Amino acid sequence: MTSIITGDIINSKDSSPQAWLATLKSVLNNFGNTPKQWEIYRGDSFQLEIPTTEALRASFLIKATIKQYKNLDVRLAIGIGDKTYASEKITESNGSAFVNSGECFEALKKTTLALKSPFESFDIQINIMLELAQLTTNYWTSTSANLVKIALENPQLNQKALAKKLNKTQGNISQGLKRAGFDELSKLLDYYKTQITTLC
Repeated sequence: MTSIITGDIINSKDSSPQAWLATLKSVLNNFGNTPKQWEIYRGDSFQLEIPTTEALRASFLIKATIKQYKNLDVRLAIGIGDKTYASEKITESNGSAFVNSGECFEALKKTTLALKSPFESFDIQINIMLELAQLTTNYWTSTSANLVKIALENPQLNQKALAKKLNKTQGNISQGLKRAGFDELSKLLDYYKTQITTLC
């Protein structure tokens, strides 16, 4: 099993792509090479193939990366399933993971992050959790988003080490992570990883 994340940038037409495009590419580069593992197309849409256990963490990392820019956000659909055809370009590969990701993306209306897998009861549970998480994550300020991005990219760093890295006090980091709902987000990521490991 694999995961395909399909995404696009919300309000991309209101801001210059020079601002966010390089940052989006650098975060996608963490997960593989273009165009085999990820590709940006139609200017502001992208697809990424990623191990299933890492799909949710990657989605929140992409969201935090884009939310650093004022008025921008991202819609993300995680599709879990098989890959039955591997092309040199991810956008030309195929399988149920791609179909699930595409269908999930088309169904995104009021929500900006959802998941579709072969496991229906898991989908129902996790999508309720994701909607609840978005009550916080959709309202991250650029400062909160930047802090979450660095915390997600450096899971080995504690608050003291994060404070040193960002040249801030530990109190600032603690308050910032609390505002961003980082503890709850970490619990959600752990829950997702445990469940998906059992299912797959």
